[in-house]
Amino acid sequence: MPATPPIRSKPVSRRTVLKAGGTLLLSVLAPMSAQAAQILAVRVWPAEDYTRVTLENDTDLKVKHFLVPDPDRLVVDIEGLVLNSTLKSLVAKIESNDPYIKEVRVGQNRPNVVRLVFDLKEKVTPQVFTLEPVGNYKHRLIFDLYPVKAVDPIAALIEKGEWTQDDKAQQPAAGASPRAAPGGQGGAAGQPVLAGQPTAPGQPAAPGQAGSGGQAVLPGQGGANPSVAPATPSVQSGATASAQGGASASVPGQSPALAAQSGKPAPDEQEPAPAHHKPGQKSGQEKMVRMLTIALDPGHGGEDPGAMGARGSREKDIVLAIAKRLKEKIEDHPNMRVMLTRDGDYFVPLGKRVEKARKVDADLFVSIHADAFVKTSARGSSVFVLSEKGATSSAARWLADKENQADLIGGANAKGHDPQLASVLFDLSTTAQINDSMKVGKAVLGEIGGINKLHKGSVEQAGFAVLKAPDIPSILIETAFISNPEEEARLLDDDYQDKIADAIVKGIRRYFAKNPPLSKNRLT
Repeated sequence: MPATPPIRSKPVSRRTVLKAGGTLLLSVLAPMSAQAAQILAVRVWPAEDYTRVTLENDTDLKVKHFLVPDPDRLVVDIEGLVLNSTLKSLVAKIESNDPYIKEVRVGQNRPNVVRLVFDLKEKVTPQVFTLEPVGNYKHRLIFDLYPVKAVDPIAALIEKGEWTQDDKAQQPAAGASPRAAPGGQGGAAGQPVLAGQPTAPGQPAAPGQAGSGGQAVLPGQGGANPSVAPATPSVQSGATASAQGGASASVPGQSPALAAQSGKPAPDEQEPAPAHHKPGQKSGQEKMVRMLTIALDPGHGGEDPGAMGARGSREKDIVLAIAKRLKEKIEDHPNMRVMLTRDGDYFVPLGKRVEKARKVDADLFVSIHADAFVKTSARGSSVFVLSEKGATSSAARWLADKENQADLIGGANAKGHDPQLASVLFDLSTTAQINDSMKVGKAVLGEIGGINKLHKGSVEQAGFAVLKAPDIPSILIETAFISNPEEEARLLDDDYQDKIADAIVKGIRRYFAKNPPLSKNRLT
């Protein structure tokens, strides 16, 4: 049997080795690159203002989106992504009470491309953008779904109000122009006759019946004389007065001098005869009460939890609970109403909070927070107002810088932020606005000092972005230090939340008793 000839191996060139090595390396790295993007968490924040969907991931993602009608859908394609269980969990996070999303479908549309289809309850204007890592968050892909027709803030304020139906009946439709009362009893330039003004047709206001500088006489106030005891505010038609047999509208036992100051007839004066009108028609002598609007701003919300306590409590939850208590207590008083910048757990950019207050023509802006510091021994309540010349202390500056980072953590869309507009708003924050803010700040701080230790005995100032409404007195209240275990327990206590809300209401009413707001052209 012939022997097998030996197999001669050809020498392997270096080029061949490099090619083989490169092919092997690519085969290993290709799957790794395809799986590099990982969804780490999904969150949904439904609210009447807008619904936000957040996809937190370990790298920046490339995304395309488009709207499809009949039925309304938002389609999102995310490249460089493989479907995983975390992303699939988004389906279960859509709640039935979400105002804008009916449901969502998630699937692998093609290799390395995941498609999300949002079935919508109505047409929306989507904002899709990414956020760089900040704080404890990695990269975030954000879908903000806004209604095509934005909610009218004044209409929403009236709808959610808890004042009487008679008060609501006197409110014109949103956007309607004010009219003078029949019989020529409206104020100059079509302004309403306010509580405490004269009732005779064409009769000018007597000195002292309205505050100087066109100030409105508030219900329960006599004119400029602060010594007059507040009366129970009421809106009374001529027909009602007539049904009472011409009885005097003055407070029992009130002197003619006090009655004159309060704009009501003395007991021996004749009440003007009511104008004839059809049944159910509002009398020309019925007065439009000057409504006070308070904008309450619970800090943080949604993606931004705010400060955290040792027990795991979150600032955003505590301040929302306090704000809701405060709203109820304020609206217990006649002719006072509240607009909350947020009434649920969702994020509102700092500039949007100011914008909301201005849209409802607020008379006061109150931002509510729970302080935190690196040392757990820090304690006490504080009140802050805006400063044009820098912070009054290093601690105030540190706190303002921390609070002003809310837009970064909460996730504001940079495309919707106009730095020039923000600068103009700051320039318009006049000395007068800051002076008014100091007055209400001192009144509120004085009341809070009765239930909790004060961190500092005076109102502090710093450059808080949320206090930059140029035409609204604005204060920021740090109710207590959530970073202090003892004060965290108090913040979680219903009794303390009630007391802090009561103190704030007293301070607000003290301020307006001495500083009645100007009359408004809009009857809102």
